[in-house]
Amino acid sequence: MPARLDEIDRKILAELQADAGQSLDTIAAKVGSSKTPVWNRIRKMREAGVIGPQTVIVDAESLGIEACFFVLIRTSEHEADWQQTFLRALKARPEVMEAHRLAGEIDYILKVRVKNARAYDVFYQTLISEVKIFNVTALLSMEEIKFTTALPL
Repeated sequence: MPARLDEIDRKILAELQADAGQSLDTIAAKVGSSKTPVWNRIRKMREAGVIGPQTVIVDAESLGIEACFFVLIRTSEHEADWQQTFLRALKARPEVMEAHRLAGEIDYILKVRVKNARAYDVFYQTLISEVKIFNVTALLSMEEIKFTTALPL
């Protein structure tokens, strides 16, 4: 069930999505409120699960992690044991930034960040040694055109 949010809650969320490191005073001024009510609203949204853990977005290229692959996976296995093994393998790999189970011809799509194509091959070889996969297609992203973690409010 979606949380009930008013206009000020949405403004606070927009500010936090833009920069969660802002001070409460700054956020309060931007949303037209004062510090204590803003803090109370943030606390309530955390308790309700609207706001999750605060993290930092790290620039991958500045760390030498220059390749982003979208990996399309088709499987002929749909048993619970296979799925458990597959999910364990994905969760154990820090290169996997996102994983989605899909409807349609492709069963899963992964977003994988690695240093280069050689590092992707190591990832791929490890994955297929751990889990039986029918077909894998890797697509190299040539350019990231848009990236955001902000949800439309």
